[in-house]
Amino acid sequence: MSGRFPFPEYPDNNTDDWIPDYPPSSDFPCLELRTDRVNAKVAIPRNAPSSNLTASGRTSRACENCREQKAKCSGRRPVCHRCQDAGVQCSYGDRKKEKTVKQLNDLSIKVGSLQALLRDIYHTLDASSAHQVDQCLEDLNLRTPLLPTSTLAISQPLLSDVIACPVVTPPGVVDYTEEDFNRDENAQAMGFVGDYSEIAWLYRLKRDLDHDTSLPTKEPPEPPAMSSVNYFQDDAEIPVHNNLDLARRPPQHIADRLVEDYFHAVHPLFPILGKAIFLNQYRSFYSDPSRRPGRRWLAVMNMVFAIATRYGLLTNKPQVDHGDHSEFFARAWKLGGSGSNVLLDHTNLQQTQVESLAAFYLLSIGQINRSWRFTGIAIRSAMAMGLNLRSETDSITHSSRELRYRVWWALILLDTVLCEITGRPPSTGHAFCTTPLPIPFLEEDIEDERIVQLVSSPGARSAFLSSLLSDPPVLLSKEGPGQLRNRDNQKQPEEKSAQLGLDILTPNASLYFLYAVDLAHLLQRAVAAIYVPGLTRQSWYEVEAAISTFNGHVDNWLSRLPVQFQPTSSYPIQEFLKQRVGLACRFYSAKMIILQPCIRRLVQMPLEASTPGTVCDNLAAICVQSAGQMIDLLPETGNTDSLYGVAPWWCILHNIMQATSILLTELLTRTIPHTAQASNIASKLKKAIEWLHAMSAIDEASRCAWVICTEILSRHGSKFELDFV
Repeated sequence: MSGRFPFPEYPDNNTDDWIPDYPPSSDFPCLELRTDRVNAKVAIPRNAPSSNLTASGRTSRACENCREQKAKCSGRRPVCHRCQDAGVQCSYGDRKKEKTVKQLNDLSIKVGSLQALLRDIYHTLDASSAHQVDQCLEDLNLRTPLLPTSTLAISQPLLSDVIACPVVTPPGVVDYTEEDFNRDENAQAMGFVGDYSEIAWLYRLKRDLDHDTSLPTKEPPEPPAMSSVNYFQDDAEIPVHNNLDLARRPPQHIADRLVEDYFHAVHPLFPILGKAIFLNQYRSFYSDPSRRPGRRWLAVMNMVFAIATRYGLLTNKPQVDHGDHSEFFARAWKLGGSGSNVLLDHTNLQQTQVESLAAFYLLSIGQINRSWRFTGIAIRSAMAMGLNLRSETDSITHSSRELRYRVWWALILLDTVLCEITGRPPSTGHAFCTTPLPIPFLEEDIEDERIVQLVSSPGARSAFLSSLLSDPPVLLSKEGPGQLRNRDNQKQPEEKSAQLGLDILTPNASLYFLYAVDLAHLLQRAVAAIYVPGLTRQSWYEVEAAISTFNGHVDNWLSRLPVQFQPTSSYPIQEFLKQRVGLACRFYSAKMIILQPCIRRLVQMPLEASTPGTVCDNLAAICVQSAGQMIDLLPETGNTDSLYGVAPWWCILHNIMQATSILLTELLTRTIPHTAQASNIASKLKKAIEWLHAMSAIDEASRCAWVICTEILSRHGSKFELDFV
């Protein structure tokens, strides 16, 4: 037997038997070989050294040099034997799984940085580039959705720092209620108020301010009830007289004035009636006293009288001496809403019109909860007749088909306004609607042969409307109007028909109605993306991206308006003035609803934690600016008839209170006294409060709104010289 002891075999490129040359001072005792004795004993260490060898004799992890040269490695740390013999540096890289995790983290950080960059430069892009960015982000979200919050927190601890947007629950978006809305009559009258209502904004502001200024007590103060900031009149009863003469009607000269006022002040944005048809029936009814129309038509006529009388009250017109608006409404309700079989009968178009007009009237007198319920009933009736679907029947004329389309979209507009006020979800979803958008031509021109040719082809109609509403326009080339594209010969007939429509189109009330419907559709999409309760499972980063995107969409909507309808247009001051003011109110209202969560988020953050110049901070500044621009729409001086005669009189209080709530929140929670910003906001608030006070003389809801705002300012506005007694 030689002096070598057969050690376990180590993988090596040079030899199968390797004996380590341990010095005597190593951790292992020398292996003493006694050749002079038979069966010499060998000292073996009790604890064998750890090894990276597997059962097959291979190391579980080779160094980088051995792996590159595909050589056997001993796996010894920190230097393997092969590298030690060769005198080269030995290193062990990451495993494959560890490399994949690192690459994923690096890529995630890069994607987050690029998305943040796109959000920052989004507002500087033109319409075409912004549209491409939207499409790209949409495709990326479908293919590579954002990682869940838990993944971001564990595997990407630096991602929030890179994109400057920590993962938190979106502010204000909740999936629960804090009150029992059945506890008393006031709560029942108001009902549930959602997060994008200005009533909810006022409530949070009052609650936060009262909590901050309350004296220290053993128990926290009980938060105020939501009804304490409800300025609408839902808790007021609507008198319905039992002893009414249902056949009574005002003298013709008074009735003529009321009908004229209705079609002047209501019909352009609420075309629930066919003007020509109703006027013919109305003249026939008054010219022949022996005529006995049906109860539903009489209900429609009395609703027209009620709404027109309400408008006359607000605009200081001579009052009707044959009954006030509540009496006309009571008569209409008796005729079309409370008959013995009316609610059990199958619905028809006239019954839908009665319900729609009742909802509009209730909105105009501040009965918001009842109006919202009536609107839901009217939409159900419309859906029962299929008005939410495109009609291809040949049994009705083109004009009748278009009028039914307008009935549907008028209800959608009314529902959108009431959803803004109440913060509740819309009564119908767009997925179940195929009704074409209303064509922007006056009712009396619908039977024109050129218009009939345009609307009779679904493709031509769609192309024509797309040229007005798309961003960028899909019909016209960069050369301008009249230059049809020649890239697709199959679309030439539709494009020619659409171009014909553009050639004969002029700004009018129906074009105004189309743009209002388009903005309402856009706002409903924005609310579904920003305010639905399910958003509590999303990060603020995702909500902020949606806010930024829809804010851009609303700006693009404004850019598509013709110059006659632009809020800052220098067009002759009286021509299309009501259309400009009406669309401006809708525009600023949509901006405030979309951007308000940014203000709420900044209010929730400590002042020292806020970072000026971030996306959230910029969007909040735009929200405050939009609120100020809403107040700027109000006349500087004048009587209420100068306001109600131009602005959307049935909901202008809602628009004023939206802006006032935003300005109050910004001033009392985020503004430093004695600064230029404080002075600017305070001046706009003074103007808003003065108009609320002027409106209080003829409108009880405006008086309640004035009381609520002055109470808040009297308690918390003294440092801004806005204390009211």
